[in-house]
Amino acid sequence: MRSPFTTPAIAALGLALAPAALPASPIAQDGAADTLPEAPSYTIERAASEIDVDARLDEAAWEEAEEIPLKWEHFPGDNVEPPVESVCRTTYDDDALYIGCVGYDPNPDAIRAWLADRDEGFQHDHFVFVLDPFHDRRRAFQFRVTPLGVQMDAILSQNREDFSWDTIWESEGRITDEGYVVEVAIPFKSLRFPRTGDVQTWGFIFERSYPRSSRHRIASGPRDRDNTCLLCQENELTGLRGIAPGNDVEITPTVTAQRTDEREEFPAGDLEPAEEDVDAGITGQWGITPNVTLSATVNPDFSQVEADAAQLEVNTRFALFFPERRPFFLEGSDFIEVPANLIFTRTVADPNFGGKVTGKEGAHAFGAFLTEDDVNNLIFPGPRSSAQTSLDQEVTGAVARYRRDVGTSSTIGGFVTSRDAEGYSNRTGGVDGFFRFTPRWSGRVLVAGTRTDYPDELAEAFDQPPGSFTGLGYSVATEYESRHWEFELAWDDVEEDFRADFGFLPQVGFRGGRAGIERAFWSDGSADWYDRISLEAAAEWREDHDGRLLERDYTIEAGYSGPLQTSGRVWLEWGSESFAGEIFDLFEPRAFVQIRPTGWLRLNTFMGFGEEIDFANARKADEVFLSPEVGLRIGRPLELSFEHTYQRLSIDEGRVFTAHLSELRAVYHFTVRAFLRAILQYRDVDRNPDLFSREVDPETRRMFSQLLFEYKLNPQTVVFVGYSDNRAGDHAIDLTQTDRTFFLKLGYAWRL
Repeated sequence: MRSPFTTPAIAALGLALAPAALPASPIAQDGAADTLPEAPSYTIERAASEIDVDARLDEAAWEEAEEIPLKWEHFPGDNVEPPVESVCRTTYDDDALYIGCVGYDPNPDAIRAWLADRDEGFQHDHFVFVLDPFHDRRRAFQFRVTPLGVQMDAILSQNREDFSWDTIWESEGRITDEGYVVEVAIPFKSLRFPRTGDVQTWGFIFERSYPRSSRHRIASGPRDRDNTCLLCQENELTGLRGIAPGNDVEITPTVTAQRTDEREEFPAGDLEPAEEDVDAGITGQWGITPNVTLSATVNPDFSQVEADAAQLEVNTRFALFFPERRPFFLEGSDFIEVPANLIFTRTVADPNFGGKVTGKEGAHAFGAFLTEDDVNNLIFPGPRSSAQTSLDQEVTGAVARYRRDVGTSSTIGGFVTSRDAEGYSNRTGGVDGFFRFTPRWSGRVLVAGTRTDYPDELAEAFDQPPGSFTGLGYSVATEYESRHWEFELAWDDVEEDFRADFGFLPQVGFRGGRAGIERAFWSDGSADWYDRISLEAAAEWREDHDGRLLERDYTIEAGYSGPLQTSGRVWLEWGSESFAGEIFDLFEPRAFVQIRPTGWLRLNTFMGFGEEIDFANARKADEVFLSPEVGLRIGRPLELSFEHTYQRLSIDEGRVFTAHLSELRAVYHFTVRAFLRAILQYRDVDRNPDLFSREVDPETRRMFSQLLFEYKLNPQTVVFVGYSDNRAGDHAIDLTQTDRTFFLKLGYAWRL
């Protein structure tokens, strides 16, 4: 169990999930790192003709464009000859960089490609294009495109992919008798790069994802599994001249109309029609320099048209985490984020305005934003549990973050946050560093302090310290990762009065350490029953600042990936946990399995059986936890998924409660830009009142439904039309509608 105060190194999704590659001569069939060739370099010329992005590659410009073959399979094979041929070409003109690729396939009918929303095609066949225009091997733009032209884009930094980033670019895909063709045009206005009249050299990586029984990853250069720095192993692309990033001025006005009818007297009252709430807002973005962006928004639309992933809130002690999805905060978020979620923008709920600047000049990366919010969201953390509340009061928030590159791939930085409302203030400040000592060995450090002042009434209601109080916290960690071995050592210490109100930190008042070691076994191609097997052992210990045990955990874990895109983990966890003045000894076996036997079917499940604390009644109980999920594609347009979470807690006297959480999603895609989606979420908690120490309702039920039509010309030019409602019930009341919402949003992006 990892500490909430430390953010360990996160492997990038898909592209960097298998470790990376260093330079050295033709393909190394044995995968030995010391025989790796250098990643090839290429020189490109201006396009000899105009290019129409139609996935045909029949213009004269493509005949003369530089050819870039993808010759290295780095997963599951280790820099071996790939099972299929892939060839890309690239050229440019004054406005854009053009890339065209042919993915040959001996069986085109097996190509996995469906209509899908933006950033939803990861399990399809696709090509990946990583561009590092500053060639600093620290931050890059990533673009992905499927055989049907579905787009995915991200910022890649320190092997972490941030798919919340969206920009405007063109793509088309087409399945042929020989495989498939993709063609993209990436406007220079959508990129940041040096403004110079000299010839430019960019770093790049081209990759093909070829998902069959295994998901083969085929790249334009070799990858060294003993080097965790992906961008340190990129190819070079030179010959670019006479290009400019442009002013990158983007203005996006939005109009949102919403009406929510509520049942004032539940359950017998009528649904009372409400007034329509029509809001107009505007968001602007200006590229001040090639790599510095200023953003501002007035009356922004932060409506949630995407239902948050449902989570069971039964038998939990700490606040649940929901990811940020709102575009204003997601833009440039990699410049603002800090370890341990000490900056978490979902604390901003209903802002009137916001302003933000993000960017990087040379070795200096920075970001800052200011908001005024009508809601003050607060978490009151402790060593054993947390509480939370929302206050209807105006709160002003500000964040500033600076990070400096050190050496070839290390960074140091600092940050400050501020939140102020009537009778309330919170300040957080700290310094942090990431240090890559060798290609395999890295370390992290974070030191932070806070000062908080709650109104007297609020402090008394939530048992918080009176007046102004301060808190300190720090974390140090080191990690080693090679082809076969990984280990981690870490120590955390967070005082009980530490409050990061602009972040998400549900537990404080602890100190402790953890250690883990993992051994990986890779298939060399002679065994066809596995791609990778891992064995891991870990231990974690944590106590409060009075020396009383909070928890002590030991874990043994085994991981597997192999044919039919099967992956899974099984782990045994045992130890002790403190709650309500008692120490509970617990044993908890867990398992997760996922399989994709065909392109149209996905099955996965998480399961747990063992001992857990019944937090409502402060006693040990037996728990069963199951969460199966099924994903199904019917033809190219229709996507269905069903997920069910089941939790049961029981003691010798009988069942304490049973909880069910089900979610059904159906999405019909008309094109890659338009879909109709229906979501149904149902929650049912059945309790045995005789086994509770306080009065409880024998049964509570909730149902949420949503219907949404979306048309998205690009990430900012959108049309949303939606309907949603909520229903509630208990042991005496059938499910009854509590409210209903009608929703319309129009947004249009002007780019100058």
